[in-house]
Amino acid sequence: MSLNEAVTAGPNRTGAPSADPETRAVDVDDLIAEYDEERPQRRLGERLDSVVTLYCFAISAFVLLQVFAPLRQGNQFFLMLFLGLVLPLVFLTYRGRRRAPGDRGPSDDPHLHDWLLGLVTLVVCLYPVLPFAVGDSGGGFNAFLDRQGQLTPTDVAMGTLLTLLVLEGCRRTTGLVLPIVCAVFFAYAYYGGFLPVGWPISHAGVDFDQIVNGFYNDQSGFYGVPLDVCASYIVLFTIYGAVLDATGAGRFFIDFSFSVFGRSRTAPGRTVTLSGFLLGTVSGSGTATAVSLGAVSWPILRKAGYPRENAGGMLAAAGIGAILSPPTLGAAAFIIAEYLQTSYLQVLLWASIPTLLYYLGIVLAVEIDARRFGVDAVEVPRRNPWRLLLRFGYHLLSLGVIVVFLALGVPPFKAVIYSTALAAAVGLVERFVSRRDPLDPDAEVQSRGGALLTYAVQLYRALASGVRSVLPVAAVCAAAGIITSVIVKTGLGQNLANLLVAAAHAITDNPALVVVITAVLSALAIVLLGLAVPVTASFIISWVVIGPALQALGVSGPETAMFIFYYAVLSEVSPPTALAAVASAAITGGDTIRTMWQAAKYTLPAFLAPLAFVMTDNGSHLLLQGPVLDIVWTTAVSMLAVAALAAVTGGWLVRPANRVERLLCVPAAGLLLFLQPVTIVAGLACLAAAVLLNVARTRTSSTPPATSLPAKELS
Repeated sequence: MSLNEAVTAGPNRTGAPSADPETRAVDVDDLIAEYDEERPQRRLGERLDSVVTLYCFAISAFVLLQVFAPLRQGNQFFLMLFLGLVLPLVFLTYRGRRRAPGDRGPSDDPHLHDWLLGLVTLVVCLYPVLPFAVGDSGGGFNAFLDRQGQLTPTDVAMGTLLTLLVLEGCRRTTGLVLPIVCAVFFAYAYYGGFLPVGWPISHAGVDFDQIVNGFYNDQSGFYGVPLDVCASYIVLFTIYGAVLDATGAGRFFIDFSFSVFGRSRTAPGRTVTLSGFLLGTVSGSGTATAVSLGAVSWPILRKAGYPRENAGGMLAAAGIGAILSPPTLGAAAFIIAEYLQTSYLQVLLWASIPTLLYYLGIVLAVEIDARRFGVDAVEVPRRNPWRLLLRFGYHLLSLGVIVVFLALGVPPFKAVIYSTALAAAVGLVERFVSRRDPLDPDAEVQSRGGALLTYAVQLYRALASGVRSVLPVAAVCAAAGIITSVIVKTGLGQNLANLLVAAAHAITDNPALVVVITAVLSALAIVLLGLAVPVTASFIISWVVIGPALQALGVSGPETAMFIFYYAVLSEVSPPTALAAVASAAITGGDTIRTMWQAAKYTLPAFLAPLAFVMTDNGSHLLLQGPVLDIVWTTAVSMLAVAALAAVTGGWLVRPANRVERLLCVPAAGLLLFLQPVTIVAGLACLAAAVLLNVARTRTSSTPPATSLPAKELS
């Protein structure tokens, strides 16, 4: 039984109540498609879908083979083939425009122009590697590289076509904003020579042929680091997630979360938080995790007494944690490893404490809301968590194996393949023994041959699904090559970085304050950029523009990268375009804007904690850098800062907090996050004053304290 069926078909496998008359019936797949940062794929007809599935399976096999038997022509040759295989598929599986609201037919196969675009894309992408000479053009891969910087008219025409096709593929998968940004960068490269000479961003201008050469025949363009990461890492991890889900891991994670917390007032909220963390290892998409989780847990949250908007905000916050949580993280994490030339395991270690702080903020918000709203304990029939873990805990093995292999120095692309093989193997043993889907009590016992055949088909579809899931990321990474190429050729990144630092210097000459102001301005810029473009593109653009500014002020590469990464991700829950919150509101039936603000409330500590990475030298300890004792005390102080922020947003200390007590917690959190001895003492004093006032006031109050705050104050 799928998560979607669990909402509409009665009691689910966890024993949790399914949808009732007061609960909105939802289609999980439709909601994920509509509100994820990628646009919805087509509903292909059965025959065409079978052909596309086979094609994607073949790409999956090709990518896996490349890991152990790489092509002799080198990595750029492989990237050209990879883009030539996946980009045409975008035009067949993604619509050129959204379907009409009432148009929900069984299929919407591609039209003639979609097939033509796919065919042209295939030819243009493979043109550099085809061993056919056309006059002074073509001639194969080596001949194409020999013409670098001196492209023929045919080369320029092909590169121009590919640029337009990449932008159209990006528009179909993610919307108009990123293609418009790319077009602006292109125009800046070509027309930059017409800007006034005195402007800091002016340059001599770049010829059209050289611009296309940078895109098409240079490793900083289409075939740069972003596409390399997509083809070498991201696609393998999406395949791993699809295989893990096919073995029933996603359902086990939800079952286990429901079984752990039992019957208490805070159990529903804690369950959502834990489920979001575990599901993130399979999904990697904040919106998909929020929707899948909400389909199962919203009926319980509603019966416990959570308002619709608060429940939706909680689901969105827990879902976004999927992109922040080791061991898979989001696509940008792999790009961090490549940009900094470090191991992926090191990036996972950097993310450990910030992830702890993120979920601590959510847990504290859950505990506060349970008290403020007076939620009720909900009796949910559940299985014994220890028995469940003993029976199905093998789903956690492959996650641990990834970390072990990385620790042993195994490259991440091989580690994830080994883990994928392990997940598939234990799933095979499970099907051989149980002869049915082990986590679906309604599944019929099959013959052993039938069960193995069913499992084989599921794995086949999972491998294909992993490739289909990476299509939007591939389009975004190729489009990001336009931006990075322009920045490299014009020096725009350094010029904008200098402007950012100059703006901070215009306010103050104090070096410490310059860093703080630059960090705050950078955070705002990243969040605003993230409102318009996907997380991966937001990180890439911010890295080449904002990264140099922070590093010029003495911030290290790891601190800069993780700072940018977290704000790029957190833009997913930032009003007014918080897609995860919009999707969650669609499930709970809550007001969309208020749900966004509630999601922002749950994640506010995460918005502020990354500032600690860059404001002081001690911030590096939050990335597990430095002596163990320093890591421990900075983590403890940061946890207190998160608690103070939770009190501000939730309006609760020991008892309900008034405005004065909440206002005292604001400087407390800021001072604590500065992680300097003097500021820590001052922050602790503010926090202690708020707690003492709260305790004294509530003890002497002659009337029962209010259990909630006005709606406006909550947001």
